[in-house]
Amino acid sequence: MTDTPTKTDAKPAHRSGFAAAAREFVLIVVGALIVSSILRAFVGQMFIIPSESMENTLLVGDRVVVEKLTDVKRGDVVVFEDPGGWLGAEESGQKRGSIGRFFEIVGLLPDSSHGHLIKRLIGMPGDKVACCDAKGRLLVNGQPLDETNYLYPGDAPSQMDFQVTVPAGRIFVMGDHRSASGDSRVHLQDLDANGGNQGDAAFVPLDKVTGRAIMIVWPAGRWDKLGVPDTFKAVPAPGPAPDKPSISLTPPPK
Repeated sequence: MTDTPTKTDAKPAHRSGFAAAAREFVLIVVGALIVSSILRAFVGQMFIIPSESMENTLLVGDRVVVEKLTDVKRGDVVVFEDPGGWLGAEESGQKRGSIGRFFEIVGLLPDSSHGHLIKRLIGMPGDKVACCDAKGRLLVNGQPLDETNYLYPGDAPSQMDFQVTVPAGRIFVMGDHRSASGDSRVHLQDLDANGGNQGDAAFVPLDKVTGRAIMIVWPAGRWDKLGVPDTFKAVPAPGPAPDKPSISLTPPPK
C-alpha cells in the first residue's frame, strides 16, 4: 500500500504580491532616508529663522536653504552652532519633540534652529573690524562699509565703539538688525571666571559654522536669493591672523 502524498495549501498569489510590494516600499523609504541624511550632512539643509536679529533680510519663520560645500566668505549670511553662551543673549528656535527631531535629522523637516544662530559674516581671520568712522560707518581693514541695502531701517551700524583683529580660525559676525542682535559685539565684553575679559567668546570658530544661507524658499512670497553685498568687494585683503584676538572698546581714530 502506497502512501498518498499530503496536499498542502498554496499561498494565495495576492498575499505574496503584497509582501513583495511592502518590502519594496520599505527599501525605497529607507533608501530615501539614507540619501536625505547624507545630503543634509554634507550638501545642505533647511533652517527656520528663529529670531528678529537678521531683519529685514530674514524674518521670523522664514525658511532658508544653507549649503555646506563652499567656504564661507566676508559678507555671507552664515548659520553656526552656538559657540558657548550666545543663546543666552538671543532667543533660539523652539525645540521639537523626538519624532520631529528625527525628521529634522534625516532632512525631511527644516531644522528648527535650536542650538544654532544666523548672522552676517563681517570679519574673516586677520581682518580688522572697527566702529565707527567720522560718518558713523563700520570699517573692515580701514574700508568703510555701505550697509544701507541690508541694515535694519533706523539702526546704526553699532551703538558701541570697538576695534578688533579677528584671530586665526575664527570669524566676527553681526546681525542685520543691530539693535536686536546678540552678536560678536555683545560678547566682546564677556568676562571670565576671574573677572578678566574673555575675548575669544566674541569670535565664532570656523569649525562651528554649518554653512552659508543662499536662498529664502518659504513663505512663497518671500522667495529670494541671498548673496554678498557689493560693499564687501572693496574690502582690502587681511593681514596675518594672530593666534589671539586684539580687542579695544574704543572708537578708531577719526
